[in-house]
Order: sequence, then C-alpha cells, then structure tokens
Amino acid sequence: MMKSGNTPKARCDLCPRLCEIAEGHVGICKARSCKNGVIVDDNYGLVSALALDPIEKKPLRRFFPGSRILSVGSYGCNLRCPFCQNHEISMAGKSDLRLKKTTPEELVALAKSLMPRGNIGIAFTYNEPVISYEFVLDTFTLAKSEGLKTVLVTNGTLLEKPLLKLLPLLDAANVDLKGFSDEFYKWVKGDFECVKRFIELSYDRIHFEVTTLVIPGKNDSDEEMEAESSWISSLDKNIPLHLSRYFPRYNCTESTEITPLETLLRLQTIASRHLKYVYTGNI
Repeated sequence: MMKSGNTPKARCDLCPRLCEIAEGHVGICKARSCKNGVIVDDNYGLVSALALDPIEKKPLRRFFPGSRILSVGSYGCNLRCPFCQNHEISMAGKSDLRLKKTTPEELVALAKSLMPRGNIGIAFTYNEPVISYEFVLDTFTLAKSEGLKTVLVTNGTLLEKPLLKLLPLLDAANVDLKGFSDEFYKWVKGDFECVKRFIELSYDRIHFEVTTLVIPGKNDSDEEMEAESSWISSLDKNIPLHLSRYFPRYNCTESTEITPLETLLRLQTIASRHLKYVYTGNI
C-alpha cells in the first residue's frame, strides 16, 4: 500500500500501467479497485455475456476443431483502442451494464452440463479477461480439476509474474497482437514489449494462436506484416496467425474504412512466406 498525502493508495501489479488506485476507486481498466488498502477484482463473477460458441470463433482453428466452448465475458479493458470492436462491454464500467453474478462452481457446472452439445470447456473472452485475474484463476483451477479445457482470448497485456502463475492452468490462448510497432501500441495506450513477452513465454507451453485486426492506414503495410510474421516464425512457424477484417467502430467510424478484401489476401500471402498457417476471417 502506498500513500499520497492523506489519501491511501494501492498499486495494481497485473499490467504495465501499474495503476496506483485510491481507496474506493477503480483503475483505468474499470474492473480493479482498492478496498481496505488492497487491490481486488471488482468484476469478480460479474458476467455480461455467456454463449456456447464454436471454438473457431475465438478464433482457434487448430485446437479441437469442430468443438464448442462455453464463452464468458465481463466488462472493462486495460487498453484504450479507439477502434474497439466490443466497446459496449470492454469500455464499460459496472454501472453501465446489466450483469449476472456467478461463481466458478456455477460456471464449471454449466460447462459440464453442455458437454453433450459439444462443449469442451470454458473460454474467457469478449472483453479483456486478464483484468478479472482472480476470477479467471479460481474458475480455471476448478475447471482443470474437472477435466475441462481452458481458453483465454486476450490482448496479452499482462506482466510476467502473473502470467507465469496463470499458464499452468491454461490449455490454449489466442492473443490479439494489435500491430507490430511501438507507434501502434502508443495509439491504443498499450505496451508492445509486454505483449511480445507474453507471446514468448506462452507459445511453447500451451496451444497458441495469434490474431491481428487489419486496419487500413494503421497496420496494413507490407513492411509491418513482413516484420510481424517473420518475428512469429522465429518463435515457431507453426503458430497460426489470423488476419481479421476491420469494420469501423467506436471512435473510428468516420476516420477509417472497412478493410478491403484484397488487403487481407495480400497480407496473407506475405505472412505465408514465414508461417505455415495463416487464416483470413470476416471476409
């Protein structure tokens, strides 16, 4: 716990922001707060979205293809992407949504009841799950003990120490690699090196896939895709890369355009020189 004047604060040590949060307040992610001088997961067990999705929708193309997975979302995010595709929940706070309270036990029981419909486990997705760190840990610990698969769909903005604690509980992850430059990550208020470190620590411990949302004029150059795919290949050429089509959302509806199909196909060709599996989605 830290003090600034007469106002006690605590530091959140999950992501590179290292927010110093005053008692009774929340961090930038809107989901972690300071209570009694301790940082807590303020959205613990609060669910905004729940669905039985095809595993390919995460997207995971090479992890139990054809199966389904119980997908869980809450609210909040530790980035500030002006083009956010799920801003209704990721940019929201607790008071902005109708939320259902649940427990790890209830989620695991639901996941098991859905196994006859092809469910293999639980995925935390839709908003940024790492800011619900304690709830994710508790749920995945129980899920693993019940033989369920565990999946994280994340922006990868998590520091090394909490990541290493989480990895043994994970079966698979898809990391949204927003772009491949410090400049792009400054735009989304993120940390490029932190995301790369997340990928470096994870790719050979669990099943791992990467997604990049291709935004015209922002991260769609041949040079950037050459650098990105070459770097991923330097880790493992078998890491699947998903190139997703962008649709203007949130604060970018007037400043950007839909990604042309020819752009996705051009970048797929470039990435395929380095990587064995390159997929284009939302076309």
